[in-house]
Amino acid sequence: MKHIISRDNPFFKELKKLAGSSRQRHKAGLALLDGAHLLQSYLEAGNKPLHLLVTEAAMQDREIAALLKKNAGMPLTQLDDSLFAELSELKTSSGILALIEQLQPVVSAAQSNFCLLLEDIQDPGNLGSMLRSAAAAGCDAVFLSKGCADAWSPKVLRAGMGGHFALSIHESMDLLAVAAAFQGTLLAASLRAKINLYDCDLRGKLAFAVGNEGAGLSGDLLAVTSQRITIPMPGQVESLNAAAAAAICLFEAVRQRS
Repeated sequence: MKHIISRDNPFFKELKKLAGSSRQRHKAGLALLDGAHLLQSYLEAGNKPLHLLVTEAAMQDREIAALLKKNAGMPLTQLDDSLFAELSELKTSSGILALIEQLQPVVSAAQSNFCLLLEDIQDPGNLGSMLRSAAAAGCDAVFLSKGCADAWSPKVLRAGMGGHFALSIHESMDLLAVAAAFQGTLLAASLRAKINLYDCDLRGKLAFAVGNEGAGLSGDLLAVTSQRITIPMPGQVESLNAAAAAAICLFEAVRQRS
């Protein structure tokens, strides 16, 4: 096991760039998983990390020690606590990071049976929550427009809680092209729609399009959807959080399909 104590270490410098730069992550095709839960989810999906990074204290943690034992032979580096803290956004150190290759999508729009089209979702917590809900609902793919947050950023990964590893995630997509290639019903969540979500037949090949937290879906994307639907809200609020709206749509489809 290697031990890094200096910020001038070349490997640490590369890790620091990955932790803080979306451009660097996309250029390298790499990402950092922060914490034992994300790493366990990644491993259970049949993947192997490129490198594990730990603090001295973490190696005394029972859960992390068990993970390290299962992955004996994996490149392992111990970081000083101060260096580890520079790579992690968590206030309380998780003690373990995994350097991974970003998973490449394998399900295309034409092949998809159940998916999400996300337009300009900019809040990392919202995006991660949507990916988590999509994975839990059994979606096979999620298509993100160029204006969406970085799907492989630390905040999105944490909010996704392992959902990334059960989905084909396509970034920087032309959603009009995706809509044209999709061979099922594409429904648009819209406050101005008159058709109730619960009155729709959500069986068969299905996609939901969800728009920006403030602006909603663009007119161009709305124009190519099969139907606009709304979620009934009898309470005294004007709208739902985008992630909550996506989850309601997805799990109404799950209910009908079951």
